[in-house]
Amino acid sequence: MSTFSPRPESNSSHLAGEFFVAAELSKRGYCVALTMGNAKAIDIFAELDRRSVNIQVKAIRHKKNVGWPMFKNKVLSNVIYVFVCLNGIEDPPSYYIATPNEVRPRIKEYTIRGILNRGAVNTPQFLDRWDKIELALAAQPVSRKTR
Repeated sequence: MSTFSPRPESNSSHLAGEFFVAAELSKRGYCVALTMGNAKAIDIFAELDRRSVNIQVKAIRHKKNVGWPMFKNKVLSNVIYVFVCLNGIEDPPSYYIATPNEVRPRIKEYTIRGILNRGAVNTPQFLDRWDKIELALAAQPVSRKTR
């Protein structure tokens, strides 16, 4: 039997992050819709009690990764950001939840890239702060469903 373990595609980390976040939101009673495709601004629409929130997911595979690549000018005002560290197979993912105003000042930009360092969000202010999604929902008007 071979012990070869192929390296996962780079896009698979992002997809895994989206599915883990969708599962966590589902557990919390949200109706969740994932958007598919690359280079999209919104990864997940989450709805609860006829209110919805837009969520952008950024995922890295290991704690060894420095952080999530992103630029300040790409941070959208109407989106909640969930940063996921997938961790090892034996450990559950870590979730860091932030508003756009919390994300922008923490991004370090260089000549050709930008990054949100894991250390900048690895605090109780962000770790497992699912309540930030509830607060974003509370700020949304109730949608009127018509038939």
